Amino acid sequence: MLALFAAAPAVAQSTPVANESRGYWWYQAPPPKADPAKPDEAPLVKPVIPPMAELATWTPPKIHTLIEQQRDYAATILTVDAVSDFWKLEDFARRKARAFAGVTQIAMLQHPELNSKSANPMVGDARDQLLAFKDDARRRYLRAHANEFALVMFSRASCGYCRVQWPIVQRFQEEMGWQVTLMDLEQRPDLGERFGVEVTPTTMVIRRNSQQKMVIASGVEAYPNLSQMAYQAVRLLTGDIRPEQFMTGAGEEDGFFDALANGPVSASDPRAVGAELVDTSGTVQP
Repeated sequence: MLALFAAAPAVAQSTPVANESRGYWWYQAPPPKADPAKPDEAPLVKPVIPPMAELATWTPPKIHTLIEQQRDYAATILTVDAVSDFWKLEDFARRKARAFAGVTQIAMLQHPELNSKSANPMVGDARDQLLAFKDDARRRYLRAHANEFALVMFSRASCGYCRVQWPIVQRFQEEMGWQVTLMDLEQRPDLGERFGVEVTPTTMVIRRNSQQKMVIASGVEAYPNLSQMAYQAVRLLTGDIRPEQFMTGAGEEDGFFDALANGPVSASDPRAVGAELVDTSGTVQP
């Protein structure tokens, strides 16, 4: 009986089960793993440069690829002809870019609505008149909303920058007729948590009898920028503009600098194709 048990493994080892993988347990070493062959570098091939008439029909990405191929080829063999061909391609790309710029100037003249110069003159006298017009428009708008909004500056007694910013805020009060308030967070720490203010000075527009508020300056801000940001904030809070138009300044509505002048620019815009349109009654329009 012991002899039979002793012989059994030998039989099993010599007679593997059909379709069963064999390995160390069957005393058969697995075949050695072949080292992955390193791919050979692509052979150096001279790029084919088509005639200029054909090259002129290529797209810029395709031209760019050819220029890179010719550059690498020329830098490898370093012959005069190869390097010359590279610079011929570069010259072609330069002339194509200049041609595009020339046609662009004609397009801007024929379509002034696409040209910033039509809305932002850079000549001295015209520039001065434009700035004066914008300042007047901002002032009239902000003064018209003086009873609806207030300006709050959050400060600390230990904040040296606050002493610089406060006179600027007071100037805003004098010119726009707004109520302005100075809040010391060291005396009222609860206000910092309530309004989410950590940095001082922080200047905020607050709408009366409402929960609406908006930070318009964190740190010291010059008066022109402060009044501009107050103007934009009030327009946004009153619904006169949308967030996409926050950089649209006074007098720039429906012009070159109005992001929504020619229609929607984002998928979230309800005017976008395929978006649901909701009227003031809440009815979804097709």
